[in-house]
Amino acid sequence: MDRKKVGILIFDDVEVLDYCGPFEVFSTTRLSEDNRRESESPFDVVLIAEQHAPVVTTGGMRVLPDHDFHDCPALDVLVVPGGWGTRPQMENPQLLTWLRERVPTLELLTSVCTGALVLGKAGLLEGKQVTTHWRSLDWMQELFPHTTVLKTQHVVEDGDLLTSAGISAGIDMALKVVSRYCGEPVARATAKHMEYPFPDHNERRIEI
Repeated sequence: MDRKKVGILIFDDVEVLDYCGPFEVFSTTRLSEDNRRESESPFDVVLIAEQHAPVVTTGGMRVLPDHDFHDCPALDVLVVPGGWGTRPQMENPQLLTWLRERVPTLELLTSVCTGALVLGKAGLLEGKQVTTHWRSLDWMQELFPHTTVLKTQHVVEDGDLLTSAGISAGIDMALKVVSRYCGEPVARATAKHMEYPFPDHNERRIEI
C-alpha cells in the first residue's frame, strides 16, 4: 500500500500521551511481523505546529515540530490531541482557519481527549456523534448543542471522523485507524508489539 501521511498537531500544554500514543501506534505498525526490523511503517508520521519553534507540553517536555501551518504537506490523516493547551487553541483564529481549510483534503479527521473541543470550535462537529475526556463531556454538549456527545463509548466513529475519550484512549483510536487501512490482524499485531491490550470492546473504561 502507499504510505499514508499522518499529521499530529502539537501546541503548548498539549497532553503528552495524547499525541505520543497515536505517534507510537502509527510509527510502529508493520504489515508483516516477520520482517519488522527490515520494513517501514505504512504510515509516515509528522508533527505540526503553528510555528517552527519548540513546543512545551504538559509536564515540560520540549518538542520540535516537523512542519508549521505554512509548509505542512498534504495529509491523509490528521490527529488533534487534547490537554490544557486546548483552551487557548479553541480561540486561536489561525488554527481554526487552518483546520477548516485542511479538513476537505483529508481522508480521516481524528481527535484525542479535548482535542474534539477544538474541532467543535472550528465548526467541524455539527450533526456528528462524538466524545471527549469524561470531565469535559457535559461542557462539550453545552458548547455544541447540535452535536451528539456519547458518554459511554471509548472511541466514536462517525464516517471519516473519529473522536476518543481521554489521554490513553488515543492509542485505541489510532488502532482503529490502523484497522481501517491495514485490517484488524495488523492492528492486533501492532498492539501486541506494544504490549498493549487490543480493544475488543468499545465501552468507556471508567465510571462517570
